Amino acid sequence: MTSETALPESGPQQVSPPRFHRAWSVAIVAFLALVGAASFRAAPSVLIDPLHEDFGWSRASISAAVSVNLILYGLTSPFAAALMERFGIRAVVTSALALISLGSGLTIFMNSSWQLILLWGVFVGLGTGSMALAFVATVVDRWFVEKRGLVTGILTAGGAAGQLVFLPVLAKLAETYDWKSVAFTVSFAALAVVPFVLLFLRNYPSDVGTTPYGAPADYAPPAKPVYQRGGAGGRAISVLVMASKTKVFWLLAGTFAICGASTNGLIGTHFVPASHDHGMPITTAASLLALIGILDMVGTIASGWFTDRMDSRKLLGIYYLFRGISLLFLPLLLANTVNPPMIAFVIFYGLDWVATVPPTVALCRQHFGADAPIVFGWVLASHQIGAGLVAFLAGLVRDQIGSYDAAFLVAGALCAIAAVMSLLIAKRPKEAVLVDSV
Repeated sequence: MTSETALPESGPQQVSPPRFHRAWSVAIVAFLALVGAASFRAAPSVLIDPLHEDFGWSRASISAAVSVNLILYGLTSPFAAALMERFGIRAVVTSALALISLGSGLTIFMNSSWQLILLWGVFVGLGTGSMALAFVATVVDRWFVEKRGLVTGILTAGGAAGQLVFLPVLAKLAETYDWKSVAFTVSFAALAVVPFVLLFLRNYPSDVGTTPYGAPADYAPPAKPVYQRGGAGGRAISVLVMASKTKVFWLLAGTFAICGASTNGLIGTHFVPASHDHGMPITTAASLLALIGILDMVGTIASGWFTDRMDSRKLLGIYYLFRGISLLFLPLLLANTVNPPMIAFVIFYGLDWVATVPPTVALCRQHFGADAPIVFGWVLASHQIGAGLVAFLAGLVRDQIGSYDAAFLVAGALCAIAAVMSLLIAKRPKEAVLVDSV
């Protein structure tokens, strides 16, 4: 039975068994924060065509802003994880949500493509990057000893599903009003989460006199990093240098780059315009992506459950193989209406959308110990670099040859390569070299 342990100032340790462990309230607030941050990341796929029609900008130039956003989202993540170590989760998350709201709100005043890149790409990229999956890894590692895979799956599903479930609402706003109503809605959604973060999110269990969920009676919290030189940035770089000397890091980074290319970069950004090319209404295509998001919640939570019980390497191999097969069939399924084969694709692909995250986080923890959140931040950076490159290249392919089919086929082949790479990851880690101070 899991219990919450009170830590008195003096005297023997006393244990009280509350009904609801504080770790779950932290997880709930983290879930809401991830959904709020995800709202803006839902916007690109429904705004590519409206921005193209309103300003006359090419799809490649609009996709360039998406690429900057995706790449900064990834590159910010390891530094944000280090900042959370030094300044606390609550301060970093609050600042990130405010930056997302500011970037989205100012978008309504833009009249040039460079402003789109600055606001949509840089501001929101930095904000969402600070709310990336390294945030998930940090919360899980600090607040949970048991059920880490399951909680990782739930939080990951919240971020990804929030990104997709927003789509029908945003698409309807864009269709009924204009793209500016979408930007305003996203700005409000991100800002609305801030009070919950300030009221309920805490940095460590010890801040509220308890221990992580599932912690044994003799639990001792890990030592906090001591910052001597270089600060949070220096620690993030030091961890990267350490991790980059291992084969497992490059295998994880390579597979996750393909993961980003085949999800956020391709389907998340270009599925709606690709479907619209075949005559499907934007709102219908957005609803299909929202359905993918709902199914992703089921698939990713289930993946977290499996991660607690199975070999994470084999899980990754299965996920990438199935995703690759589904993408190879997608060009044959696009049509002006929703047909049964397309529904089958949505179900198959949706269950696999970000199911790769729980086993990838588990492998980082297994191989890199206390440095796992920052290592995973760098692995996530590769994910977003892959996503950003494909978001731009797929838009360029569409401009040049008038179809997205080649992009879908290449992504499918890359997923097959990722499946093989997953099985090459060492099952047992060598003795870890941890970076405890900078």
